[in-house]
Amino acid sequence: MSLGSFIKKQFIDVLQWNEDSDGTLAWRYPMEDFEIQYGASLTVRDSQVAVFVNEGKVADVFGPGRYTLTTQTIPVLTNLKNWDKFFESPFKSDVYFFSTRLQLGRKWGTPQPITLRDTDFGMVRLRAFGMYSYKLADPRRFFTEISGTRASYTVDELEQQLRNLVVATMSATLGGSELPFLDMAANQILLADKMRAAMLPTFERYGLALDNFAVENISLPEELQKAIDTRISMGMVGDLGKYTQYQVANSMPLAAQNEGGLAGVGAGLAAGVGMGQVMMDALRGSQAPAAVPAQPAAPAADDPEARLAKLKALLDKGLVTQADYDSAKAEILKKLIG
Repeated sequence: MSLGSFIKKQFIDVLQWNEDSDGTLAWRYPMEDFEIQYGASLTVRDSQVAVFVNEGKVADVFGPGRYTLTTQTIPVLTNLKNWDKFFESPFKSDVYFFSTRLQLGRKWGTPQPITLRDTDFGMVRLRAFGMYSYKLADPRRFFTEISGTRASYTVDELEQQLRNLVVATMSATLGGSELPFLDMAANQILLADKMRAAMLPTFERYGLALDNFAVENISLPEELQKAIDTRISMGMVGDLGKYTQYQVANSMPLAAQNEGGLAGVGAGLAAGVGMGQVMMDALRGSQAPAAVPAQPAAPAADDPEARLAKLKALLDKGLVTQADYDSAKAEILKKLIG
């Protein structure tokens, strides 16, 4: 090299990365037409790692701290270049900085429903989403497997690959869990732990450490969710006969306040019981061994004797109070005598 060429060269005295913005995992120090001055200063901040790469191979790795670059501080690079012990001249090497900060709040989700076999509903299509966090743990492996010789590598570039990994793992975990869908909500933490354990080896292969993984929601398509809601409603109704009695008992105080008092309760009760019978027959369907005999027609609502009998029956069952019974009875007898 001529003296003029040597003078024209530019030398680097300080190597550092200020990390001006978030979202960058790897950054290559611009080295075009530059050489690193022997004895230059290397500053590696907390949550950073610096890697020297010689001819595409990782030579030396530096953790947080301040270093003076000599043949003693970069032994592997010194050996690769076959420098003599006291060789003190500028040298050319690629320097990469890596961010080891925790990458929080990374979202994952299923772009399309996943079809699984469920013990309660047969084949179902599930959607799921959640959050996870990770950090770069092995810059040497990350450089070899992921970032390579790019000038920079960002979190967003890595996200698509990680999301696909998460969804694939989730499908395998949910499919092998044998948990019914109705039990998944109560076991989301357990499922998340299983998925995290299944993904750890793959993250490690890329030089990453999976910190936290959470399943926030597992849901069904809207049409299947409506069917489940209907099933839940039917379960809440339970015994239709008791449900009818409960409705009649609740209606007594309101009927006593309306015009005519409890005079029309008998007819309403007969109608309610009849409707309950129809609904129960419909639910039984073809399971009934024979047709249910027709119920005898209820006595006419205007028959005072029938109304008094119904009121007495309600009183005996405890569905009306003695005061309500006496009031209604007096009203019926008054109309009868008048």
